[in-house]
Amino acid sequence: MTIHMDYSHIELTTSGPVATLTLARPQVLNAVSPSMIVEMRDAARQVSVDVSLKALVVRGQGRGFCAGADLVAMQESFADNASLRRYLSGFNEALFALEELPIPTIAVVHGHALAGGLELLLACDLVIVAEDARIGDQHINFGLMPGGGSTQRLPRKIGKQRAMELLFTGRWLTGKEAEDAGLALRAVAVDQLDHELGLLLADITNKSRDALGWIKAMVRQGQSLPLRDGVTQEVNAFAHYVATSPHPAEGIQAFREKRSPDFG
Repeated sequence: MTIHMDYSHIELTTSGPVATLTLARPQVLNAVSPSMIVEMRDAARQVSVDVSLKALVVRGQGRGFCAGADLVAMQESFADNASLRRYLSGFNEALFALEELPIPTIAVVHGHALAGGLELLLACDLVIVAEDARIGDQHINFGLMPGGGSTQRLPRKIGKQRAMELLFTGRWLTGKEAEDAGLALRAVAVDQLDHELGLLLADITNKSRDALGWIKAMVRQGQSLPLRDGVTQEVNAFAHYVATSPHPAEGIQAFREKRSPDFG
């Protein structure tokens, strides 16, 4: 499938089974504008229907990942509450579109990931950060509160008390601190980000796209369920997966024949 790439505020590229969405407003540290939101949602839609893809990488152009919302656009919407709601709803729909993709999403973070940038990072499944990155929710420092999910995703990611400390104080974490807190999978030197990403992608992209999607869906949905209900849902999903995909049979046959499975 051909990916549409005629965007003004992001870039969407593919290389084999990997798509890369790059925020492309480096002159404003990739601040999220209304137009960028529309483009992100369209990019997520295109990635979701391309069955050749097994992972999406999200990163920022220039000196940082994302400094958050475009404050000029947001300030203009303060005078019109309906406009403000549209902006926030659009941003959240873009984040949900990324979060609900049927393939793993990996944020690769350098420089700043603040406020809306943190919220974008939180919507990704896995996060690799530069050790000297600056990550945090800065809303409180400007008399604001989050509007892109930080109050909901951050406690789920790192626990209530640690999340509330970051939300109340507006302080930054380094990349290494983000790793220690469980906010990032791994922190590495900035010049090792691509190498670390390559290692992770090599371990993911030889897997079954169907299985990746089912695993991701079960983890996401199970977080809001009691344990017993979550396990029941997993059992039902397993049975449905086996009945509808050729990949489980191929995996078992490959095991019996002592070869690598061919998942297409």
